[in-house]
This record gives sequence, structure tokens and C-alpha cells, in this order.
Amino acid sequence: MLAVTILQKEYIWISENPPEGCSAGPVSDDDIFHWQAIIVGPLESPYEHGVFELKVSFPRDYPVKPPQVTFITPVYHPNIDKSGRIGLDILRHNWRPVLHLHKVLLSIMSFLADPDPNEPLVPHIAQQYISDRKEYNRTAREWTHKYASS
Repeated sequence: MLAVTILQKEYIWISENPPEGCSAGPVSDDDIFHWQAIIVGPLESPYEHGVFELKVSFPRDYPVKPPQVTFITPVYHPNIDKSGRIGLDILRHNWRPVLHLHKVLLSIMSFLADPDPNEPLVPHIAQQYISDRKEYNRTAREWTHKYASS
């Protein structure tokens, strides 16, 4: 199965060359399709110093189809809903088979600091991001401290 071979190579690569602020690997030795990932909140963002846990599920036809990535750690963000789903374009309609998990994790880190309020999963947070950035940042920092402290 091609997906298994690709995932084994990705695991070796990400283990030997972890992207700054990220780590990832299979949840168990028996299942290469289910991973856990950790990302650190970007500096100079309300998520700074947060340690966020994510669940990554790869489809059997990976890399033709994208992995499903969800936050386990609660996050106050217009593009991340209470179930942890992420409204990031490369995980939905802009997926390309040449992308790898390390690029996905770096994109998610960047997305934390730079939300897209025009395509929100949580409209009231997007509205707050647009109309009252100070309160948005305060609440996001509060959630980061409460849920993502290391």
C-alpha cells in the first residue's frame, strides 16, 4: 500500500528534521494512519507559549486525499470550531499531494497568528476579530493560558 510507505518516510523525515515548534508521530506502532502532533503557539500572537495537541488521521489513499487534522486542545479562533475542526484551505479544497505533514503543521501555526475572518467556522469569533481585536486577543490569550499551558 503506497500510503503506508509514504507515511513511514514522512515519519522518519519529521523525526530527523522536526519543523521548529512542531512534533508529530504515530499514536501507536500498530497504526501508521493515526498520529498525534504538537505545535507551539507563534511568537507575538495571543497563542504565544501555548502547547497545542492535534489529532491527525490519514486516509487510506493519502497523499491523494488530505489528512484530517483536528485540535484536541481547545482554541479560541474564528477558523477552529469547538470540535477542533480547522478551516484551513490546504486541508479542504486546496490540498495537493506534494504537501507533507510538516508543511501542514507549519501552515496551521501560521494560521493561528493570521486567521481568515472572511471564511470563519465560528462567525461570532470572526466578528469579534474584525470589530474588537483587543478583546479577541485577550480572550485568545486567556484560553491559551487555560487550556494550552505547558
